[in-house]
Amino acid sequence: MRSPMLANSSDITTSPTHFYTWENNRCAYEVHQSVNYHPEDIPLLLIHPIGVGLSRQFWQRFCREWYNTNHGNVIYNPDLLGCGESDTPRKAYTPIDWAKQLQYFLQTVVKKPVILIAQGALSPVAIELVKLSPNLITGLVFSGPTAWSVTTKNAPKWQQKLLWNIFDSPIGNAFFRYARTRKFLVSFSTEKLFASGDAVDEEWLNTLLADAKNMGGRYAVFSFLARFWQRDYSSDIAAIQQPTLVVLGETASAISKEGKKETPDERMADYLACLPEGRGIKIKGRNVLPYESTADFVAAISPFIKGLNSHS
Repeated sequence: MRSPMLANSSDITTSPTHFYTWENNRCAYEVHQSVNYHPEDIPLLLIHPIGVGLSRQFWQRFCREWYNTNHGNVIYNPDLLGCGESDTPRKAYTPIDWAKQLQYFLQTVVKKPVILIAQGALSPVAIELVKLSPNLITGLVFSGPTAWSVTTKNAPKWQQKLLWNIFDSPIGNAFFRYARTRKFLVSFSTEKLFASGDAVDEEWLNTLLADAKNMGGRYAVFSFLARFWQRDYSSDIAAIQQPTLVVLGETASAISKEGKKETPDERMADYLACLPEGRGIKIKGRNVLPYESTADFVAAISPFIKGLNSHS
């Protein structure tokens, strides 16, 4: 399947959907490349967010802007297991599961070090991946990472199990059917994700609605809602030796109750105080910066990526 949002540019090539097998599961990915391709530039590996209708398609706007601004890095854009065109087995997914999937992807498909760009609460996947294969990670970009108070808190195991059992039932099935309606997606996107309701456009909604038709995608969403991604990552973050850029929206907010009192400046300060090689930047927007503030996001990370390229 060719990505419709990139197919119109004669200067950009987007591969058809490729597949590889990991632990008996078929996993999907695509590769983006421009006529400005520089073989010496470090490839980018994108980690999409988890949510109703979310998949690698989240990154299409970013990829287009990246190449329209004359960057030459190859982009690898995979679907995490349970999402998009990858298989969707019924299981409780954790960041280490997805990190192991991406580790295999790096070892067998990419076969060279990359720069990770992780969106939102999927930063734990990047953190776990650095632990698994530090030699394959040159640098990291955290786009709108989770509130620090949430990132450094262990979710109670009993609570995770209870929530999973509720979601993995007819109740959860009914919830997912409601959550994939246009009404819910508009409401949630406006209230929790975007700085402006006007930014919740047809392109965003149609992409979510199309992907959410696959009921198999509910298990990744339920795993996220049951907080299988949450534990205290402070020591792991402090151990990251690679250069790391934290990008936050000026109106960044927390979806969970714990982080609601935290300002973007406080969140940034906490991450940078913990990261050995951290730096940070704020741009306009809220919680889905690569989509809602694409040009600003690309401009914000470009000097960081360029610096890593020049040292590779």
